[in-house]
Amino acid sequence: MKIFKRILLLISLAILLVVMINYPKLNIIAGYAAKNTASSVFVADRSLDFTNKTDNNFSPVNLASNAVDASKKVATSSVFGLLTRKAIYREGLGAVLTLTDAIENIPFLKPKRAISDEKAPFPYGNAEPKDTILSEIDYQKLNETVISVFGKNNSRAVLVIYKDQIIAEKYAKGFDKTSKILGWSMTKSITSTIFGILQYQKKLDVYDKAPIKSWQNDGRKNITIHNLLQMNSGLEWDENYDEISDVTKMLFLENDMTKAQEKKPLSGKINASWNYSSGTTNLLSRIIKNQFKTQQEYLDFWYINLIDKIGMNSMVLETDLAGNYIGSSYAWATARDWAKFGLLYLHKGNWNGQQLFDETWADYVSTPTPTSDGTYGAQFWLNAKPTFQDVPKNMFYADGYQGQRVYILPDQELVVVRMGLSWMDENAFLSGIISSIKK
Repeated sequence: MKIFKRILLLISLAILLVVMINYPKLNIIAGYAAKNTASSVFVADRSLDFTNKTDNNFSPVNLASNAVDASKKVATSSVFGLLTRKAIYREGLGAVLTLTDAIENIPFLKPKRAISDEKAPFPYGNAEPKDTILSEIDYQKLNETVISVFGKNNSRAVLVIYKDQIIAEKYAKGFDKTSKILGWSMTKSITSTIFGILQYQKKLDVYDKAPIKSWQNDGRKNITIHNLLQMNSGLEWDENYDEISDVTKMLFLENDMTKAQEKKPLSGKINASWNYSSGTTNLLSRIIKNQFKTQQEYLDFWYINLIDKIGMNSMVLETDLAGNYIGSSYAWATARDWAKFGLLYLHKGNWNGQQLFDETWADYVSTPTPTSDGTYGAQFWLNAKPTFQDVPKNMFYADGYQGQRVYILPDQELVVVRMGLSWMDENAFLSGIISSIKK
């Protein structure tokens, strides 16, 4: 009996030790699950059951048990009952993880939104486009290519636009043209575009030194906004989603996500140390914020000058608890609205006759960052290496976790949107679409 008790004690101590070691990870797991659940249910209008089965069903996030309170618009997630996290929905701002219950009762500002144009046909409005058959399109080959990335590839939406016309559009079961889908790091490209607009409006110059007061007494004072846009500042940052890292702590444990990168020291040479960092993009969001006198002006600018300006009326750009747009990760929109963003770049900043940013900005964001091996520009990914051998080198794209993509192919007059839950053979997909257009 004594031996049994000792064995039981040892097992209990072992379990306790495992829990203590992994407890910080439980915070991240529950945080991811709560945030994702709240956004999926209250931003994207999905059911809890659908969210659990399709968005929270991968390890280790599936260890969390999720619940929602529809009346309060709150989601809670618990891991084995050991740790519980809560996320709340705020109209106009999306969902956000709480760090204290007090946040639920704090008043907040929300962005002013434009009324969508439901009369003009896509892409310059939200009415249905005219059905047009183009003689140069091999529709059988095109549709076979589109279909190939569904099923085992977990695609949720594919949209192909050629010469401003939709030539292919397909959705997985449970999704359609009205479904908001999270772009993840495609949001970085939205943030970059705001800088292009601000520069076009002569409100800033991206080649100026980054206006960060805490950097003025050390080598970081020489970092420019340009360096930050190119992820080439030399700042230390760990973008590891599998561990407790700089990025997971920022997204799931911080009140103000714009401060995480600011605190980091230099770990490499400025303009010669490319390092992908979501913290950098959120710091850029604060630099944008500091261009305005009020929080309301900051919130409105993104929608008035870009998002609603080009009719991306479905988009919801989520904020952190401090009211900063999470420019690194959290923009939701329909596939058609993500396609409008691609078209803006295809037309070098011109939207239906109005110039939003200088046409050279499209060249700027698609110029390779030093030491990125031709794969990265200014918050856009590139094919200059080329990464995809059978795709033109001047193709550039917004890129998000699990294969969210907006591809811009200038020579082919193509914009391709793919949204999903896993990566795919992008070279075969894109080359298949290109080859379906007869020259």
